[in-house]
Amino acid sequence: MALSIKPPKGTRDWAPDEFRKRKYIFDTWRSVCERYGYKEYLTPIVEHADVYRAKSGEDVGGAELVTFEDRGGRELSVRPEMTPSVTRMVSGMYESAPKPLRLFSIANFMRNERPQRGRNREFWQLNADLFGDESVYADVEVLQMALDLMLAFKPPTESFVLRINSRNVIDTVLAQAHVSEDHRQDVVRILDKWAKLTPEQIAEKLTAAGVLSEGQNVITSYMNGQDIGLVDVSDDQTDSFNHLKKVIELLTVRGYGDYIAFAPEIIRGFDYYDGIIFEVFDLHPDNSRALFGGGRYNGLAGIFGRAPFPSVGFAPGDETMYLFLESWGLFDALSVQTPAYYMPILDDTSETYVQNVACTLRDSGKHVTTGLSVQPIGKAFKAAEKGGFTHVVLAGENEQDDSVYIVKDLRSGDEEKISFG
Repeated sequence: MALSIKPPKGTRDWAPDEFRKRKYIFDTWRSVCERYGYKEYLTPIVEHADVYRAKSGEDVGGAELVTFEDRGGRELSVRPEMTPSVTRMVSGMYESAPKPLRLFSIANFMRNERPQRGRNREFWQLNADLFGDESVYADVEVLQMALDLMLAFKPPTESFVLRINSRNVIDTVLAQAHVSEDHRQDVVRILDKWAKLTPEQIAEKLTAAGVLSEGQNVITSYMNGQDIGLVDVSDDQTDSFNHLKKVIELLTVRGYGDYIAFAPEIIRGFDYYDGIIFEVFDLHPDNSRALFGGGRYNGLAGIFGRAPFPSVGFAPGDETMYLFLESWGLFDALSVQTPAYYMPILDDTSETYVQNVACTLRDSGKHVTTGLSVQPIGKAFKAAEKGGFTHVVLAGENEQDDSVYIVKDLRSGDEEKISFG
């Protein structure tokens, strides 16, 4: 029986035309990170499964985790996200490393979830993180870099928004609502699904989590607020609200005010967030969705038996970014062809000459593909057009005798004779 030519469910092949688009995304991500002084790293594609069970939430660290047992009986997992992995890596080098550490990676991941538009089981993601600084300026740098990453694709105005909140603010709201420590994560998960629940469902779930009616009113009042300046703040909430307001003010002063908004409904489902949190949303009517998010997670190193250290970052995925660029027509930047040269072998006597010319052109930075067998000139031009080449370089017996070669631009029809040797 013949094997299937289709890739496994939830994965996909990237043929050259598709890979070109993905590479454009990755190259743009890498360029922005490097401009901010972030250094690239990579961790293994597998980790001990408990690394993700500890703090990745009930979905990513539970049902979606792809696990297996190695020959030594150890339970491993294909990484579903990078944050626990990079925290493990940094935990081993934190004490001796110069601070802050600015790190990024572009890697592939696997989650055992239902494939759908914008979400595959295998996906690629940029992870950009700053370690060793808990100031408001570190938060602002990471948020600013996330915004610049979006702007690097030259999107139209009002095409996206960064919605921001704070787990510290949420924690003080929950304290004011008298949510017990035992039910804190349960209530956070309710808030994370707030927009998908009816008021009756919310009340039922909060009651099941032990939240009394007075506390439910406090939570509902906060979740219905859309302007941080209008949210009632108690004395014990002042510091957390002021930090969030300062982040918004600094981004506004730096010229990003039109791209950001306070959003109490932003919760982020991972259990390790403990400070600023945010998500970037696509505003296209055909693709209204969260693109990516991030935030501060100072306490995550504790799962590795290390003292907490300041950590903040974000992680856009390739699938949602792809849909954003496609929806807004931003792949048009790839329609400009990179000059590509085709050099046919027109006769047996000039094959060495063709290769010498091709090597010289490659040394000058040009992309040159040579033929692999003798071709009549007519077939050579048809092959060049079919292959998507922009230029044909002719270096046959006559050109060899005259120590020249001819470059024909297939787009304009212009020809140029160039001396060689």
